[in-house]
Amino acid sequence: MSWNDDISYAFTLHKFVALPIGVWPLQKYDIFSRMRSVVCGLSLSAMMIVLILEVTCGDNSMYTKLDAIMLLTCNLVSVLKLLFYHLYADNLIHNFSSAVDDYLAIDTEKKRAIMRRHAFLGKIICYNVVFPAYVASTIFMIMPLITSNESAQVNISIKNPAENLAFPMMWTLRDFHISQNSYIWISIVQYILLMLNSSCNCGNDSLFLAIMLHVCGQIELLKIDFSKFGVTSKNLNKDFSMLISRHCYLMNNAELLIEVISVVLLVQILISCLLICFIGFQLILGIKFHDMVMITKTSTVLITLLLQLFFYSFVGDYLKCQTEEIAFSIYSCNWQNFSMKLKRNILFVIMRSQTPIQLLAGRYIIINIETYMSILKSSLSYLSVLRVMVDG
Repeated sequence: MSWNDDISYAFTLHKFVALPIGVWPLQKYDIFSRMRSVVCGLSLSAMMIVLILEVTCGDNSMYTKLDAIMLLTCNLVSVLKLLFYHLYADNLIHNFSSAVDDYLAIDTEKKRAIMRRHAFLGKIICYNVVFPAYVASTIFMIMPLITSNESAQVNISIKNPAENLAFPMMWTLRDFHISQNSYIWISIVQYILLMLNSSCNCGNDSLFLAIMLHVCGQIELLKIDFSKFGVTSKNLNKDFSMLISRHCYLMNNAELLIEVISVVLLVQILISCLLICFIGFQLILGIKFHDMVMITKTSTVLITLLLQLFFYSFVGDYLKCQTEEIAFSIYSCNWQNFSMKLKRNILFVIMRSQTPIQLLAGRYIIINIETYMSILKSSLSYLSVLRVMVDG
């Protein structure tokens, strides 16, 4: 497909994140793209197996096991996103191909401004979701190096150097002698896995939210066309039919996107509720015992989780409002002078807009700001119980 400056502005950043893990919808789906996804999936699955063994069989401290559980659940969500983005690749390809056509069809500066505004929102989400995740992964990597001794050099002569890794592998590597070089290579592999986890989890979120915002931008343009309907139209019936077709097309695009993320989003919400409790509990303990390492690690992860949920809720709320406002925009047109048949068709559009498209998790949990607040309230309630149990 041919690209222009507008398409590059909207999608280059997301392509940079999604292409290495094989989920970029506008790529050529060949053996190489599928191998990238398979390698990513197998690597994260291997990491999950190691973390499960460390949690169930290892004798690590409670804090270390909580970190392992957090990484384990994030890996699970990442693998699910990779899987579903490939299972529903046609849905994503359809939407991104449609977005490219929309950018190539821009004919006015007003349309360009609206579409660029929504593309800018998508880039802001990408920066605010992916960057904190990368920072959290880096902190997980460097904290053991900083805390090992004052000179930030790892002491390999200790009994079990595996406990100084980004995620300790004291049970997995208990029978192996770890040399200086081995420690360095294991640390590099762990860091790559942490960054890969961030890309597969938060990177895929930014990709999905960017294309959902593009659909919202197209609905915004449709609202303008509906409000101006009848002003310059020469053939009212033909123009109205084109607007209706466009409305159905955009609703279908939104439904295809919701189908991609529905199951994964349900799992992510359930996991996020638990993680907010656990990580908040760790943060309270870190503040209580003045543990700056724990405070830093838990703060970055908690910020990333909250931003993930907030941006999903924001985009879900925005999609609902945009599809609802179709009714107000078409009511603003000069419908009083239309024929009775056309007035009746306008009523059908208004009626359809009363059932807006909504971002759903598991096809029954509506994702909006109200849901976000409910998740926060529930998580903080459970966190209060944990805090009282510790203080008691």
